[in-house]
Amino acid sequence: MKNNFKILTLSILSLVGVTSCTDLEIEETDSIISEGFQGLADPSSTVTNLYGTLAGQYAVQEDYFALQEVTSDEHLIPTRGGDWGDNGLWRVMHTHDWDGQHTFIVNLFQKWNSYQLQASQVLDSRSNPSATNIGDASFLRAYSMWVILDNFGQVPFRDTSLPSSSIPEVLTGQVALDFILADLETAITNAPATVALSGDANGRASKAAARYLKAKVLLNKHIYVGGTPDSGDMAEVISLVDAITADGYALQDGYFDLFLPDADTETIWSLEANTINKVVMGLHYNNTSIQGGGWNGFSTLAEFYDLFEGDSEFNELDASQNPANGQEERRGGVPTIGVPFANQPYAAEKDGYVNGSNVGYGFLINQQYALDGTPLEDRQGAPLTFKREFKDGSGAVNFINNDETTGIRIQKYAARNGDASISHQIVFRYADAHLMKAEAIFRSGGDPTAMINDLRTIRNTQELLGTVSEQDILDERGRELYQEAWRRNDLIRFGQFGRDWLFKAEGTINNDDYNVFPIPPAQLLANPNLVQNPGY
Repeated sequence: MKNNFKILTLSILSLVGVTSCTDLEIEETDSIISEGFQGLADPSSTVTNLYGTLAGQYAVQEDYFALQEVTSDEHLIPTRGGDWGDNGLWRVMHTHDWDGQHTFIVNLFQKWNSYQLQASQVLDSRSNPSATNIGDASFLRAYSMWVILDNFGQVPFRDTSLPSSSIPEVLTGQVALDFILADLETAITNAPATVALSGDANGRASKAAARYLKAKVLLNKHIYVGGTPDSGDMAEVISLVDAITADGYALQDGYFDLFLPDADTETIWSLEANTINKVVMGLHYNNTSIQGGGWNGFSTLAEFYDLFEGDSEFNELDASQNPANGQEERRGGVPTIGVPFANQPYAAEKDGYVNGSNVGYGFLINQQYALDGTPLEDRQGAPLTFKREFKDGSGAVNFINNDETTGIRIQKYAARNGDASISHQIVFRYADAHLMKAEAIFRSGGDPTAMINDLRTIRNTQELLGTVSEQDILDERGRELYQEAWRRNDLIRFGQFGRDWLFKAEGTINNDDYNVFPIPPAQLLANPNLVQNPGY
C-alpha cells in the first residue's frame, strides 16, 4: 500500500490524549481541558486553526471519508497482492465487521469531539469572541456535534465553565438536536451573507452553509429521535433551501468543472483541502506519473456503476473527450488519448499533452491508455483493463488475492489537475440542497418529479422520469453526490444501509445496529455517561 496519510496537528494537541487501537489504559482524552480555563487570548486564531484542521480531515481518505464511503456500496478496497491489506483495516469497513478499536472509528470520535471543544472555548464569554467568531464557532460546533451524533448516536459535551475534573454530560436524541439546531440559528444570525459566484464560499462558513446544515439535520431528524419524517420539519427544509436559492445559488452545467476552484453557482461551502489523495487513491501505478503514480486502491461495486445511464460494458470517450454511446455526463469515461497542451488552467505539460489527461473523469472501466494513445499495461505486462469483478487467481469472487486490475475506478477530482495540487474540496453543494428539497416535498406527500428532471436535464441525461419513487430519489443522490461523503448517511435515511451487497458480512445484513459505530472502549472507561451502542 502506498502511504500518503496526513498527520493532523490540532491547535490544542496538548489537551487531546492518544488512544491506541488495543491499549485500554485511560489517558487524557478530547473531553478534558486544562485546569483554570479562563478564555482564549486569540479566538480568531483558534477559529482559523479549526478550519485548517477540518480541511486536513477532508484531504485524506481515511477516518471521516472512509467511514462515510467505504462502509457503503460506493467504495471498497480489495487486497491486490500485498496492496491495501493493512490487516483487513479497509476490508472490514465495507463488510461491516468493524469494532470499537478500529483506528478510523477511534480517530473520528476523538478528532470531531476535539473540534467541538475548541469551538466551545471560542464561544466561552471569557474569550471575548467577536460576532464573526461566534458565527464561525457556532457553525463548527454544530457541524462537529452533528457528525458525532450521526455516526455514534450520542454526543459527549463539556461545559467550559465547569472544572476539567467534571465528567462531560452526554447528549442524545432530541436534546442533542435542540443543541445543534440552536447553534445553527446562532450561526445563521452571525455568519456573513454570501452570494453565489462571489468566490467567498471557500474556507469559511456563511449563512447559506448554516442553512444547508440545518436542512440536512432536519431531513435526518427522524433517524435520531425515531418515528417518521415530521411534516413541519420537511416544510422547514424546503424553506431553508429556498433561502439558499434566494442568495443566487443554483444548478450549473459542466458537472466536473464544479470541482475546480473557479467560482460557480453550486459551491455553498468548500475547504482549502488538497485533492491529490482523491485523485491517486484509485488509479493504477501506471495510469499517470503524477505524484509518482496511483495507489491502486479504491474501487466501486459494479452495482453502483450500473446506476448510471449508458452501456455498462463500454464507456470510452469520443475524440473530444466527451461521453459517447449514450453515457451520461456524471459517469464520465475513458479517454483513448491525452489532450494537447495549450496552457490550459490548472494543467501541466508532459510530452506535448496535458499531464494526466489520459485519465478520464468519473468512472474508469476496461482498457486504459497512455497520453499518446498507447494501450497501457499493468506491472506484469498484461493489458491494464479495469474490471467489474473482484476475483482471485483461481477465478473465484474474493476480497483478497486480486490481481492489479480488478475494480472500476472513480475520478471526481481529475488527474489532469493533479500537478497543480489544487486545494479545493467541496463540502456543501447546491445540487444536494436541491435534492434535499425534492426529498422533503416527497416525504410531505408532494411530487418532486419536475425537480429531479431539472437536475437530470442539466446533467445531460438521455431520459427524464415520468414519476419519482423513493428509490429514484436515492439513486439520483448516488449519481450526483458520489465521493462527496454522503452515501452512508443517505443509505441510512432511506433504510438501505443494512441491505446485502458484495462481500457484506452475513451477520450485519438488515441489522440496524450498524447504523451507528461503537463507542471506543477507552472512551467508555473515561466517561461513564457514555453507553455502548446496541450490538457491540
